[in-house]
Amino acid sequence: MPAELKMNIEKIDNQEDGQVFFTTSVLNWYLENKRDLPWRNTTDPYCIWLSEVMLQQTRVQQGLPYYLRFIRAFPTVHHLAAARLQQVLRLWQGLGYYTRARNLHACARQVVKHQGGAFPRQYEQLLRLPGIGPYTAAAIASIAYQQPVAVVDGNVYRVLARFFNIRVPINSTAGKKTFNRLANQLVDRRQPGEYNQAVMELGALVCTPANPLCHACPLQQHCAAFLQNQWNKLPVKTNKRHARIRYLYYLVFKANKKIYLRKRTGNDIWQGLYDFYAVETRRPHKPEKILTGRGIGEAAIQQISPRYTHHLTHQKIVARFIEITDLSKLPSEGNLRACSPAQAEKLPKPVLITRYLTDTGFL
Repeated sequence: MPAELKMNIEKIDNQEDGQVFFTTSVLNWYLENKRDLPWRNTTDPYCIWLSEVMLQQTRVQQGLPYYLRFIRAFPTVHHLAAARLQQVLRLWQGLGYYTRARNLHACARQVVKHQGGAFPRQYEQLLRLPGIGPYTAAAIASIAYQQPVAVVDGNVYRVLARFFNIRVPINSTAGKKTFNRLANQLVDRRQPGEYNQAVMELGALVCTPANPLCHACPLQQHCAAFLQNQWNKLPVKTNKRHARIRYLYYLVFKANKKIYLRKRTGNDIWQGLYDFYAVETRRPHKPEKILTGRGIGEAAIQQISPRYTHHLTHQKIVARFIEITDLSKLPSEGNLRACSPAQAEKLPKPVLITRYLTDTGFL
């Protein structure tokens, strides 16, 4: 690393003038280039909380319509707390990571019951609420209440790692401590909410994971990754865990223009959502063999679907749907219920199930 650059990075990491350069440059860029988003036009902690939870693992383009629907359905935390969980899950359908929706509902109820509908103002108090971790707590505290706490998400990791040439893996304990410490050194004390949004916006629009727009970056002249042409090697992340493959054979019982669905329970994916009775295997099998093992002959099969694949964070679902019209083979376990198309439409379902029902013309 050139001595001049190393000195400059050390200054920016530790000295006030370096911090002024970083924060001023990012804030000025943000004021001119930020997207006009509804949660940026308010300091209401409810709106800020809702947007931050929705945008975890979700792009703004995908999350915005959901945010607008939620605000229409639940304009205040009191409305959300009073709603049924099934209604919340139905509106959430398609966003994935459904634990977020369940925590959203639980958090709203706790805020109403124990806080009178007012979100706590302090970062430490926000952390005690269901589903609110360091990232969301920092966003609410800084944007709604101007508390000088830094938000650290994937965009922030990327901007800081590239600018300061940080090689510590971002998904390691040491890495999280390093980035949190640096981020909180840099946060602007006068306008922490604007600063946090500015760094995240820079990462989302300019300092992107692939093909960053370095020519449009306000930090380019002092960015270590740009000066050394190392942007594609930062941030560093340890090897990802391989996705687990699950083979699901759905038994789709249909009769009298109704279809039999069940509510998923237990500590597994899609908890609280509706799908069909399923047989899971470790390896792919012929669907006919699956049915034979359950005492269902080929004569009862109306149709077998092609393979459907659905990707989750650490899982890959490979599913086949086997339509059966003989209700005498309906399993006694599993809490199956007959649903008309209108009833099935209203139930919260995984995207995989909606795809199938749509493809077959049931919905």
